[in-house]
Amino acid sequence: MLGGEHPAERECSRAGCQRDAVSAIRWRNPKIHDEHRRKTWLACAEHIEYLRDFLEARSFPLEVISLDRLATNTPSDERQA
Repeated sequence: MLGGEHPAERECSRAGCQRDAVSAIRWRNPKIHDEHRRKTWLACAEHIEYLRDFLEARSFPLEVISLDRLATNTPSDERQA
């Protein structure tokens, strides 16, 4: 592909959604992840609130960041979930 990017790499993490993501939600489950471990979900504009609410309902620490910031702020061993 041109640019070396696969389309699914920027796709919303909401089940069944194939829209382009505009933000990333970095989160962790404190019961199983240490302070430094973060998982990342990508979110389109329509599903960002849904995904954030899902995680907040479980009291998971999270932060919402732009995809541009994610590219400069994500450790190389972290994968999108």
